[in-house]
Amino acid sequence: MGKVCEYFFAPHSPFAYLGHARFVALARQYDVQVVLKPFDLSKIFGQSGGLPLAKRAPQRQAYRLKELERWSKFLGLPMNLQPTYFPVQSDVAARLIIATQLAHGTNAALDLTGAVMRAIWEEEKNIADTDTLLAIANGLGHDGASLLKSAETASVQAEFDRFSEEATTANVFGAPWFIVDGEGYWGQDRLDFVERAFAGK
Repeated sequence: MGKVCEYFFAPHSPFAYLGHARFVALARQYDVQVVLKPFDLSKIFGQSGGLPLAKRAPQRQAYRLKELERWSKFLGLPMNLQPTYFPVQSDVAARLIIATQLAHGTNAALDLTGAVMRAIWEEEKNIADTDTLLAIANGLGHDGASLLKSAETASVQAEFDRFSEEATTANVFGAPWFIVDGEGYWGQDRLDFVERAFAGK
């Protein structure tokens, strides 16, 4: 039986964006079953002592921008370091990803996740806007209107809430967060260790 990886993320996280495509490629390379768990990062921050960006000390904000610039260049990923629509509320996008997974499976949800992340960090789009999300979903060949309707249901909200609770239980305090064989890995810069876990090393 192959490995399973729980993938906790917030669609608006810049570090999740930087790691998403590499993570998906690794999971497919090692035939790992991915369990997507988009969660409420603001809730986790409140519980774990993290601070939203605007409340962080200036030196921390400045270093964050430098890190994003370094990683963007290192990975060859285009990135607007200070996009127009950020900070942004990403709960609807998270629920849309959940609705897509329920309707079309994990691979479709992973593809949508990547498209939503690119919309913020490459394309200067507002993922809090339902028309933007509709266009993204339609662009991937889905019935975006149907998925957005599903995203507003109580059952999808319950899944989103459950993932946030599971993040709390698993001691998650940032995004992205990967759990393999019961061990957690925080950040896209831990993907080398995640790969080792996939390989059983």
